[in-house]
Amino acid sequence: MKKYKIASILMFIHGAFLEIGGCLCLIPIIIMGSHKFNINQHFSFIVPYFEDNMNLMLVMGAIYGTVRIIGAVGLWKNRLWGLVLSVINCAITMALMMFMLPAGIIDGIFACSALILILTQYFGNKKITP
Repeated sequence: MKKYKIASILMFIHGAFLEIGGCLCLIPIIIMGSHKFNINQHFSFIVPYFEDNMNLMLVMGAIYGTVRIIGAVGLWKNRLWGLVLSVINCAITMALMMFMLPAGIIDGIFACSALILILTQYFGNKKITP
């Protein structure tokens, strides 16, 4: 049970501070104009499409962050739907983190750590074959 709580905290931090917090920090820059801050020089992704569509990235980040927080709360309250939603979030993050380099490294650390904790708690010491 303790591993679920730690995984829930990791997912909450990931969703609230990295995803949603990052979006909220970029909103004033976009409103005032990215040309004043040379935002394209500071943010670079491995896929150029992401750099060209930073507004869409903000919306996507807010959605991922919100769903990640919902999953974390469900996991914290020991709900099965929270467990499933958290595993889905972590798996999707693992698949997409390579397209979000260099920011995907931090996403991967949080998501992979949470997924390992969730799976080791769920399966425990069970063996594949008896």
